Formats: sequence, structure tokens, C-alpha cells
Amino acid sequence: MNRTMMTATNTLNQLQSKIDQISNNIANVDTNAYKKTQTSFNDLLTQSFNNQPNESKEKGRLTAPGIRQGTGAMLSQSQLVLSQGAIKTTDRNLDAALTKEDQFFTVSVQDGKGVNTRLTRDGAFYLSPNADDPDQMMLVTSAGHKVLDENGEPILIAGNITDIKITEDGVLKVETEENGKESFGLGIVSVKKPQFLDRLGGNLLGLPENINRLDVNVDDIMTALTGASRNQIALRQGALESSNVDLSKEMSDLINVQRSYQFQSRSITMADQMSGLINGIR
Repeated sequence: MNRTMMTATNTLNQLQSKIDQISNNIANVDTNAYKKTQTSFNDLLTQSFNNQPNESKEKGRLTAPGIRQGTGAMLSQSQLVLSQGAIKTTDRNLDAALTKEDQFFTVSVQDGKGVNTRLTRDGAFYLSPNADDPDQMMLVTSAGHKVLDENGEPILIAGNITDIKITEDGVLKVETEENGKESFGLGIVSVKKPQFLDRLGGNLLGLPENINRLDVNVDDIMTALTGASRNQIALRQGALESSNVDLSKEMSDLINVQRSYQFQSRSITMADQMSGLINGIR
């Protein structure tokens, strides 16, 4: 195949992945506490040809000697950006916004792979009846996932609730007619290596399935904030974190990628036309 076609085809596949990533960011611009993904490109294999062995004829040249021919570009890195999103006030007692970039709530998610612990920064919580005990209420996310406490257990509340609030250090304080005042420490972790987390849909993050085969400790990726370390928690009640997606930047990136896509497509068309001319020579 023509080298120009090969280079353009390789690059087109990667540009499509970049467009998909930008589209996902734009689609979640209004999702609570969504963290955008940014990608960067790198050259694939590059070959150098020494077309001028006589260096005396290259005096005054500013670029490196020879000709370098690449085979296209690839996405070299896809990075989760944990920068803080804007905080919007809701004045709702069960809304909580984390104000440190590396902190996440822990929730329990049941899917086709069983029951697993996932991470989210979406602090829009609700009370839902416990299916196993109608006299209990449990704290859940807007998607219905159980919110975990600092011991990794679902937060269950018995009795008629008269008052409920979340403190700045991540403690759910509840007052009921039957049991008086109770406190539950929300399960919160500090993520140090977000590059090891996978997006799992529904604004959730989690460890990859092959984590055991990676040369890294789970404790090095994230640390549960329990005991004395809970004083590191920074939380604001009655508020929610917005997405950290900058729509204007995403649209600018999309235009640039579309132009690159158009250029690579045009390269294939021109290479095909040149091949047609050569084949037409009699």
C-alpha cells in the first residue's frame, strides 16, 4: 500500500478516538462532579534516510540531517484530570461537595460482575427504603447506589428522622424520634494515582480488573481516610460540585481535530488519485 495511505489511515483511527473522548467530555458538561479526560498524541515508528552523505553541501541547514518518514500518530496518553469543578450552592442537607481534588466518596455497586466498591465525587445523596427491612432507610446516590461508611458498610438509618445533616469532616449526623442522635462517617478515600483508575460508566471510577497483574499496590493508588486521617477531609454541605469540563476549550479542540481528520482524509484521496494516474500510463 502507498506509504501516504498507510500514514493517514493510522492517524485517522487515532483521531477518531480523540473525537470520541472530546464528545464524552462535552456530553457530561452538566454532570455533577464529572472529571474530564484529556489525551495527547505521539509519533509512531519514524524512519530516517540519509539522502545527503556529503555534509559539506548541507551548510546553513537548520534542521537535523536526512529525511524522516513517519508511519502516523497515536494516542500516547489518556489522563483523568482531577482539577476542582465550580461549587454551586443548593441549600439541601443531603448535598455534599468535596473541596479537595483527590478525595472521592465510596459506593457499593451491584452489576453483572457482582457487588463492588466504586468511587464518585457526586455528592447528591438521597434516602431510600431498605428492601430488606422496611423500617430502615439507607443513604444512596442519585443513581440508587448504596453509600458506604468508613468501615465499608451501607449506611442504614432506623426510625422516624427528625433532623439530618452532613458536617465538614464527612460525618452524617441523624436524629430520630426512637434512637435520638446517631453519627455515620462517610466512606471517603484519597486517590494518589488516578491514572490506574478506570471509568466504569454512570460517573463512577474503579480499579481495573487486571490490578493484580500490575506492578502497583492498591494502597499506593488510594488510601481510605479513617481514624486520625479523617481530619484531612474537606467537604461543604448544601452544595454540589460541577463538572470540570471547559466547554469552550473542548469545542476548540474538536474543531482542530476535525481539521486534522479532514487533512488526513484528503491525503488518502490524493494518494489514490496519484495511483490512478500511474496505473493509467500506457
